[in-house]
Amino acid sequence: MKRWLAAGLLVLLAGAAQAAEPNRAPAGLTWQGDFSQGGLVTGEAEPGILIKLNERIVPVRNGRFVFGFGRDEPASVALTVTRDGAKGELVMLRIAPQKYDIQRIDGLPPAQVTPPPAVLERIKRENEMIAAARQRSSAMQDFLQGWIWPAKGPVSGVYGSQRILNGEPRTPHYGLDIAAPVGSPVVAPAAGEVVLAEKDIYFTGGTILIDHGMGINSAYSHLQTLTVKVGQRVKQGEQIGTVGATGRATGPHLDWRVNWFDVRLDPQRLLPKE
Repeated sequence: MKRWLAAGLLVLLAGAAQAAEPNRAPAGLTWQGDFSQGGLVTGEAEPGILIKLNERIVPVRNGRFVFGFGRDEPASVALTVTRDGAKGELVMLRIAPQKYDIQRIDGLPPAQVTPPPAVLERIKRENEMIAAARQRSSAMQDFLQGWIWPAKGPVSGVYGSQRILNGEPRTPHYGLDIAAPVGSPVVAPAAGEVVLAEKDIYFTGGTILIDHGMGINSAYSHLQTLTVKVGQRVKQGEQIGTVGATGRATGPHLDWRVNWFDVRLDPQRLLPKE
């Protein structure tokens, strides 16, 4: 009887420990980060390990890896770990949900809701250019150095917010908006290589995209001026441009975005807690 009770207690304790650590790394991996919608996770893997997140292969370089979760990531995400070609081990990750600001605006002229047909081909071409730049998977690991604010000013727009214009849901906002006067400096929040520098994109105006390595990239929109060019290596804190109101902007501000490939992350969750 005592032996049965002791065994039952061990099972209960093991279950409680597992519940307390829902995202415990499997054998061969260590990780740390933010298992939330918009969050980023970094880690290390033993040699010979293949990692898949929702069937997407997670690059592992020099034993390090990184992956992230989107705005609408489900509560449970499948991660598979395979060692030297053996049968994969499935781990279900729990993703914490976030609350997003939803704003309804009615009575707008149609031209302010839907772009005119004459520019749709341009928008498609520019979106394809940006998407291609975001698929780059370089060996750099600059994202590991941490992040700083790219501009100084009050936050005027947050990740995940969404507007419903004339009853039609629009694409959610995937960036962090920082309000600042035209000409205010914009700096690289982490080191990396400039992979896109365009002065006039329809939606985002002056736009820069920086590759920080292994699929992590960041974008800076509505810039008045660009002070870097494609292929240039930038250091953390180095100026890359100035705040503007170019493209489809209602006033001067910086729209800062961070992606893991095409997965849109919350930039504010990467910054040090104040």
